[in-house]
Amino acid sequence: MRSTDARAAATADRDLVVRLAFGSMAAQTVRAAVRLRVVELVGESTRSAIAVAADAGTAPQPMTRLLRALAALGLIEEHAPGSFSVTSAGALLHSGHPDSLTSFVGMFTEPTIVRAWEHLDDSVRTGEVGFDTLFGTDFFSHLARHPELSAGFNAAMSQAVAETAAVLPYAFEFGRFSRITDVGGGDGTLLSAVLDVHPGLTGVVFDTEQGLAEAPKTLERHGLGERCSLLAGDFFRAVPGGSDLYLMKSILHDWTGEQAVTILTHCREVLPPGGRVLIVEPVLPEAVAPATRAEVSDGAITYLSDLNMLVNVGGRERTRQDFEEVCRRAGLTVTSVTPLADAEPFSLIEAEAD
Repeated sequence: MRSTDARAAATADRDLVVRLAFGSMAAQTVRAAVRLRVVELVGESTRSAIAVAADAGTAPQPMTRLLRALAALGLIEEHAPGSFSVTSAGALLHSGHPDSLTSFVGMFTEPTIVRAWEHLDDSVRTGEVGFDTLFGTDFFSHLARHPELSAGFNAAMSQAVAETAAVLPYAFEFGRFSRITDVGGGDGTLLSAVLDVHPGLTGVVFDTEQGLAEAPKTLERHGLGERCSLLAGDFFRAVPGGSDLYLMKSILHDWTGEQAVTILTHCREVLPPGGRVLIVEPVLPEAVAPATRAEVSDGAITYLSDLNMLVNVGGRERTRQDFEEVCRRAGLTVTSVTPLADAEPFSLIEAEAD
């Protein structure tokens, strides 16, 4: 390699590490933008930093600096010195946008979530859940004791599931079933999307009482009061019978292998002949594929999620072999694993009773 090429490669390597080190600062910049309602205040036209600062109740100079940082991140555009507009990505930080991610940003930059990450090295050394050590209880018990945080978590999960809800109804043969139970279905966003597209189906959203808090509003908004019911319970104790399809999105990754087996076993116990369990989660490859620098931030998300499970809840992301193992132990056989197009990194994992 020529010396100039070697220097260029070394510089690129250094730049990558520096960008990653600044990652938490970028996250907090986006959090500040949401908390200050920057996107709402800029609006749909071009606006001066001075005007935005006045409406936000901030000093002009710091607001200009925030807006310029957001511009460098691709969320705002500076057309002339001190004059800004919102990009299409930045529009997702508007609470009124149909695909808004404000609650998602708020939750994943929430100090309660971030704090355990400060002890990632301890979790790696010991395998223990950092959150439990810091707060003296597990994450979901903590949510139950803090209603405002629980509401924020529910809103974030609703926004997180929106992309999957847009494509899942068309990605699986739901028409061969009659009744679906969405296990851990939260506010019902995902199941409502499926029922909207498949009018011959009925459904049940099964979750804890706090998890179901916003579900009545979702069902009412979709006009599903007659076709979908809500049932509160604990999937570690039992799963309600009466359905021939049990759907779970982003549930098993919250839990250890033993706990995942328990949840799946309860589904298996009520599964009728011909019934299925449909798991919607990322499926990790057996080994990490080499990534270009341009792919690093996108490809790393699932692995960062895996570490988030480690430090905050004790769960994990899984490979196909991992899913086959927990299903096997629960009396289920994985029959197919299909990447969910347009909703990466999720896949559809279909399982039937042995």
